Amino acid sequence: MKLIGPFRQIVTLADLPLRGKINDEQLQIIENGGVLIHNNEIVNAGNFEELKELFLKENYESDIEVIDEDVVLLPAFTDCHTHICFGGNRAHDFAMRNAGKTYLEIAAAGGGIWSSVEHTRKATEEELLEGLLKRINFLLSLGITTIEIKSGYGLNETQELKMLRVIRQAQGLTPATLISTCLAAHMKPKDFVEDSDGSNSYLDYVLEEVLPKVKEENLSSRVDIFIEKSAFQPEESKIFLEKAKILGFDITAHADQFTPGSSRVAVEVGAKSADHLEATVDEDIAFLAASDTVAVALPGASLGLGEPFTPARKLLDAGAILAIASDWNPGSAPMGNLITQASILATYEKLSTAEVLAGITFRAAHALGLEDRGKIISGKKADFVAYKTDNYQNVLYMQGSISPCFVYINGKKY
Repeated sequence: MKLIGPFRQIVTLADLPLRGKINDEQLQIIENGGVLIHNNEIVNAGNFEELKELFLKENYESDIEVIDEDVVLLPAFTDCHTHICFGGNRAHDFAMRNAGKTYLEIAAAGGGIWSSVEHTRKATEEELLEGLLKRINFLLSLGITTIEIKSGYGLNETQELKMLRVIRQAQGLTPATLISTCLAAHMKPKDFVEDSDGSNSYLDYVLEEVLPKVKEENLSSRVDIFIEKSAFQPEESKIFLEKAKILGFDITAHADQFTPGSSRVAVEVGAKSADHLEATVDEDIAFLAASDTVAVALPGASLGLGEPFTPARKLLDAGAILAIASDWNPGSAPMGNLITQASILATYEKLSTAEVLAGITFRAAHALGLEDRGKIISGKKADFVAYKTDNYQNVLYMQGSISPCFVYINGKKY
């Protein structure tokens, strides 16, 4: 048993709903708070002096971790959509895009997703692992202790499995929780040859050759697909996701990034989440809100591409489950700072502090099927992030310019 405190404020997120809008008045703020921990879990959160009095009846004072400065405590964050296992760099893409070049012009000049595929294929497992761990450590420094990581820059059996094995290796080298997702259906690779009659499609190859190996090696329990005109079309994507589900995978989808309609596919097949949604129209907002599919906003992609933001306000008002993730990738979302991105999204979409915090904690964890984290309440995983400030509102107010003073994973300070 361990007691940590006193904290100037503990923002517990207790009793906040999974779906729909939240007012800041609904936030539970414990002043002069403490957290009691046992076996990596939260036992209780409450007034520090009251917890201390009860604690010392059965435990030693040496088991109290004293916080002797103004510190605010929040649940640790979850980034439920990243592409941080990759080789190479696409700064040239960014410069070309800002200079007015189109997606097709950038691709023709050797950029785009295929550029990352070529660099990732050339990279050794050791090189990929080194880069991945650096990015994981950066996210940890931001208080993000649960990180989803996609493959998708291999686009053949050998290279996709290489990426997923690297993610598994990284899990053994970090205290963060890593959730791998197989995104072999990121785009049709340039070097894949279909039969002249249209049979033996790339998606069939993924289903028949790649996913069975992923399952055999237990490399991932999740499958994703990019549904877009430049990638895979809605009808073939729906068939692919249904078949992946039959194989025993949880499914998710890149949907409505540039054109509307594909979020309906995600809902119809029972996907855990539909991610992007920058082009989602009102009728599809209602469709999402009536489902259990999490709507994942990716403001980093909007900032990187100069595209509209996900209609987060409308989604919340309609009753959807809204999560917010970074989409950290080498092309369209190179920043990686989830807190900055979420703060900016809040400004443009008029999200309350409570809605943003829910979107990067328990709602984001729900998108990954993780119900054991994201709130500072009894029974949840003891993952926290602490800031040296006297007011929790400063975290979003400063838009990521203040960093955590420490991060806890399973009650241990890192």
